[in-house]
Amino acid sequence: MTKRGIVFILSVLCMLTAVGQRIDVGSAADISPYIFGHNLEHTRAAVNGGLSAQMLKNRKFAGKPSKNRGVAAHWTGIGEKVLFMMDGRDRYTRHVFLNNMRRSNELSSQVVANLTSGQTAGLAQGELMLKGGKEYEMRVITKVSAPVTLNVTLTDRTGRKVYASKALHLTKSDDWAIDAFEMTPSADDSDAQVRFSFSEKAEVIFGALSMMPKENFHGMRTDVVEQLKAIGPRLLRWPGGNFAGEYRWKDGLLPADQRGPLQAATEIETQPYTDGFDYHEINTDDFIALCREVGAEPMMTINLAWCTPKESAEWVEYCNGDENTEYGRKRAERGHKEPYDVRFWSLGNEMGYGHMEGPKGPEGYADMAEKHADEMKKVSPDIEFVSSGPYPNDNWAANSAARLAGKVENISLHTYNGPAAWNCANLHYTTPEDTKATYEAVAKSADDVVRHAQNMRASLDKTGKKLHISFDEWNQWYAWYRPSCVAEGIYTARVMHFFINQSNELDIPFVCYFQPVGEGAILIDREKSWLTANGQMFKLMRVHQDGKVCKVSDNDDNTVAATIKDGIMTITLINSSYDTEKDFNIPVKGKIIESKLFAADDVTPYSYFNETEIDASMVKKSLKATLPPHSVGLVRIKLK
Repeated sequence: MTKRGIVFILSVLCMLTAVGQRIDVGSAADISPYIFGHNLEHTRAAVNGGLSAQMLKNRKFAGKPSKNRGVAAHWTGIGEKVLFMMDGRDRYTRHVFLNNMRRSNELSSQVVANLTSGQTAGLAQGELMLKGGKEYEMRVITKVSAPVTLNVTLTDRTGRKVYASKALHLTKSDDWAIDAFEMTPSADDSDAQVRFSFSEKAEVIFGALSMMPKENFHGMRTDVVEQLKAIGPRLLRWPGGNFAGEYRWKDGLLPADQRGPLQAATEIETQPYTDGFDYHEINTDDFIALCREVGAEPMMTINLAWCTPKESAEWVEYCNGDENTEYGRKRAERGHKEPYDVRFWSLGNEMGYGHMEGPKGPEGYADMAEKHADEMKKVSPDIEFVSSGPYPNDNWAANSAARLAGKVENISLHTYNGPAAWNCANLHYTTPEDTKATYEAVAKSADDVVRHAQNMRASLDKTGKKLHISFDEWNQWYAWYRPSCVAEGIYTARVMHFFINQSNELDIPFVCYFQPVGEGAILIDREKSWLTANGQMFKLMRVHQDGKVCKVSDNDDNTVAATIKDGIMTITLINSSYDTEKDFNIPVKGKIIESKLFAADDVTPYSYFNETEIDASMVKKSLKATLPPHSVGLVRIKLK
């Protein structure tokens, strides 16, 4: 060994022999950027009412009409002697093709027949948030039985005070008329109404209606897109999750207003805030644009049960084919000449549990998944697949994962943890004792993620095949039905430390949190969006992206994560204790260039971290820091 090599080893040993956790600088290794991933699933108002800029509910008139009145859900009929009907035959929305995946009441129009000349008839929807001086894009798709002047007005909740109006002169035609225009209200109103009305004795059929701020990103809210940027996803899995079993990718080739609503098959839980329907506001082109805007790689999930292998291959061709292919040419004709180069594809979601349509057993699933994979690979040989199934499960690993190993080397793993698992009633905060017990159960449930990953690794290793884990859903159970809090922020920080520290050892190249928008990380109301305590931790943990991870001794609880990039060591520290301070003494040579503390006095629902300075210093070539209870610290050190 050279003299220079001996000096280097001695210097490292000097750095790492002090008391406390030790960082092995020599072990620095690359980690997959895709462990900083998230799901973007069209469920529980994550898109409709969340990411989408669309302001109108049930704008395509899905579902059943109201009792006796005949008006679609979320709409109010205007007029006394007016006949309202929902028509499933003369409709504007549609699916590109029909297969065996038939759902009820997805496609219909809203008929308004004014039976008395001079009477005002029409539709209205309230509870709108208007900003005075802000421009809104409007679209009205109609058919009429006679010439009609359709008045579109933005009003107060009573309909008497008018903020903006537009008169559309409609003529009789067998074709649908599409009127697009802008409206600018004269004042703010947090409980406004939009009204579509006429006074002629005529029948107006509404095919679809649309209203959104002119300032939007591919039909998405710009503020929510900015929040996604803040948490820094490097991978986005889409369109599901469970929603993959409802999704029809070719419908995305239609204009947004014409895409048929998509109904949940077996669980209205997946879309409870949109009456069991998704309105297909975001298509493949929009999703790819979003990925590029936030810096994420796309991971697509196919509809394994209802799409044929040919249709799945055509989706790959649309994404990756050049202009000489049928679907590559369709993409280019839509304004996207260059291929999207989507590399990662999930072969269905959670097959084998019983709640998804399709094969339930490992052998049947493997048969179907292999057919799809073969056809998709013919189109784009470089794509990589993720297979599905119950997890961890030795039978599924042996009879599905191992069988597919030559073609599918990534195996999906999902888990939902915490005291709220299957029962939100297990969360208690009404006494100090209850609050402490709930906090500790939530924070400690990060250990369940670790055990789940270790058990999955053991199941896959038994097959003797080289199989990677795609941990593409994790969260606290029922995070979508209750407010977030600092306790869950600590859980999220601990889980992210585990993936940073051990994803290489357990061979986990993909990780996706379920799901940031409207649920665990980003909360949204009609006017604004903001990060939860979970979101704050995702935003913090992105400091480790693109760094080389160092092994940390005495770190079984993953309280420390350390990465190196460009001569700077980034260290994040977690004190998950409910009521005790924690001292850190970590040998390292260098100068502190940044330090932050994320702490809170409260851990109950609706709590957030406050960002302050951490109590940290360099003493005798060691980083010394003290963290208060339930807090997370960041220290960045310029190494000598």
